[in-house]
Amino acid sequence: MGALLWLLIPVLAGLVAALWSSWAMRNRRTGDVAELAGYARFRAAMEKEHAAPVPAAAVPEGASDPV
Repeated sequence: MGALLWLLIPVLAGLVAALWSSWAMRNRRTGDVAELAGYARFRAAMEKEHAAPVPAAAVPEGASDPV
């Protein structure tokens, strides 16, 4: 009887592995729509013209960068 109990451990581990594998390989319905929208927002942000940086002469001498 003890041997059958020890055999139950790998059988249960196999069942858990099969369930996990079927869950991990499930068909996700979200698709690439969200990723493509994020990429489009990224491209739009990179194409925007930004303000020119402040020249070093315009910064007061005692000023430091906020951290």
